[in-house]
Amino acid sequence: MTSVTDFTAEQTRIRAAYARRGQDGRYSSSDRGHLFILQGIERRLLRLLARHAALPLHDKRMLEVGCGTGYWLREFVKWGADPTAVTGVDLLDDRIAAARRLCPGGTALFQCNAADLPFPDAAFDVIAQFTMFTSILDPELKRRVAAEMLRVLKRRGFILWYDFHVTSPHNPDVRAVGRREIADLFAGCSITLQRATLAPPIARFAAPRSWPLCVLLDAIPLLRTHYLGVIRKP
Repeated sequence: MTSVTDFTAEQTRIRAAYARRGQDGRYSSSDRGHLFILQGIERRLLRLLARHAALPLHDKRMLEVGCGTGYWLREFVKWGADPTAVTGVDLLDDRIAAARRLCPGGTALFQCNAADLPFPDAAFDVIAQFTMFTSILDPELKRRVAAEMLRVLKRRGFILWYDFHVTSPHNPDVRAVGRREIADLFAGCSITLQRATLAPPIARFAAPRSWPLCVLLDAIPLLRTHYLGVIRKP
């Protein structure tokens, strides 16, 4: 089996890509376009969790792979998860450092490569990933991360998937992940996906001008650039 150290080049590329991004104001909640996107994800995500009988979250052990500064970890706690049962991992040590400052006490945070998760088998009820797979361009690393997520997932648990299914022509650091690739990464699993999120360039343009216009545009599935869904073990 390929060792984690064989992914050094891809890890270096990912670190460089995020360093170039820096503090992009477009990803701040004070940006009306990004706020519209976040609120849309939250509404759809809560409906999805309810549909799969995952609410309330107080008795769930939860992991986010590629947690960044912990935004969604904090949302899970806001929705009722026990902070001591919430865990995040990220490749970038500066993001883990920020998450430690921002997340509630007791939240477990680890800097590591998700191809080698430091957890026992079947440790989590819910495992989430938000736009992490599109940041990985190495196909073998994607497969290893997917395999690790399944390994640490409980038999009756599920993976929350949120990621681009449309490639941005202006960002060579990411690559869309479509239905066929998701099915290949999680072969044999039950996968349900829905289109989500108004295309970010449209949201950033429309939201400052007309919030109702954003709502109308978001109702058009063809303008949604992400898949949101659930992946269950066979």
